Amino acid sequence: MVARILDAGQRVLITHGYDGASTNRIAAAAEISPGSLYQYFPNKDAIVAAVIERYTRDVTDRVRARVLANFGKPPEVSVPETISYLMDALGNDRELLRAVVEQTPRLAADGPVAAFEQQIGELARVALSMRQYPIPAGVDTDAAAWMLVRTVEHLTIRYLLDGPPIPRERFLADLTRLILNYFREPPARAERE
Repeated sequence: MVARILDAGQRVLITHGYDGASTNRIAAAAEISPGSLYQYFPNKDAIVAAVIERYTRDVTDRVRARVLANFGKPPEVSVPETISYLMDALGNDRELLRAVVEQTPRLAADGPVAAFEQQIGELARVALSMRQYPIPAGVDTDAAAWMLVRTVEHLTIRYLLDGPPIPRERFLADLTRLILNYFREPPARAERE
């Protein structure tokens, strides 16, 4: 029954957005009474949070597997492969991605989207701590992981949702260059002047 309610909640969220979703609409889409829905979920926010959690868990599991498979590969190979896989995982259901990103408020600071970002951030920190990437002296790996995860996440989501006239391979190459340049030693001061 929970899966049925979540499937209905997902359809309603995609069709009507967060503001247009209601427990009555979700119950109708699930072909159950509102009373039956309330046996499993106390309100709309709980259903939406569970829909987002299911989606982000699937994406996180898929991306985690790819990140782990890419350990040991040179960054020039592992970075674009991982981003490409993230694009595939996020883009698997673009309508739901759009609803989650554009229609759904961050239900809580510790909600499913924040949990997703935290899990991907942990993977990035592990990769950085294993020195898979050349890290210049003075780079804070926690700060680097936070910034890089949010940069990749935001640009990837906007690429998928906006559909800019940029070929996928160009997007991957440019985003890879952005990430790898983050870890390049800045030129010595005398060279810059």
